[in-house]
Amino acid sequence: MHLTVLTPDREYFNGQIKGVVVPGLKGRFEVLENHAPIISSLQQGEVNIIPVAGDRLKFRISNGFIEVLNNEVALLVNGLNDE
Repeated sequence: MHLTVLTPDREYFNGQIKGVVVPGLKGRFEVLENHAPIISSLQQGEVNIIPVAGDRLKFRISNGFIEVLNNEVALLVNGLNDE
């Protein structure tokens, strides 16, 4: 599954993943391979990327959207803090 994370000023992540956990408006949810197509709003909170290899990547977003289609995931976020 491929994930792209975009902010208004940069591409933060672009690569293969096993899954991603995001802060939906009604709670956190996880997207795994072969997930049904979805477009959803995201609220402020933590995003956890589960990469194919290596350690999990965690960062906070202010808000945004997620789109999932054919194992392609796009996170479009207004603000991101990875500190």
